[in-house]
Amino acid sequence: MAMTHYLHTALLVTDLARATEFYGEILGLPPVERPLSYAGAWYQLGEQQLHLIAAVDYQATLHNPAQWGRNPHLALGTLDLAAVKAKLLASGYELQMSSSGRAALFTRDPDGNVIEISQV
Repeated sequence: MAMTHYLHTALLVTDLARATEFYGEILGLPPVERPLSYAGAWYQLGEQQLHLIAAVDYQATLHNPAQWGRNPHLALGTLDLAAVKAKLLASGYELQMSSSGRAALFTRDPDGNVIEISQV
């Protein structure tokens, strides 16, 4: 038995409208059709997908608040990290630059899920 593909990551969100604004408008992820009846949204990222699942009682926890990258997180790549950083800051999102010296930052979605964004 062997796993052959990484298909998707699912994140819980409390407010689907607020989450879709973050992932769709702020980060610019392209939505895809979602053939399920419960509340959620899907986005395509290359061959993988990001699935948002509405869960009104969800609370993200930072186990390491000093270094967001040492918490569970989703990592995305961008061709223009400076533009992403500017858009996040202009939209009121906090961020931490990677302490490793890489061209990468960490931010949190409206529900506190940590997102890493690296220059590729």
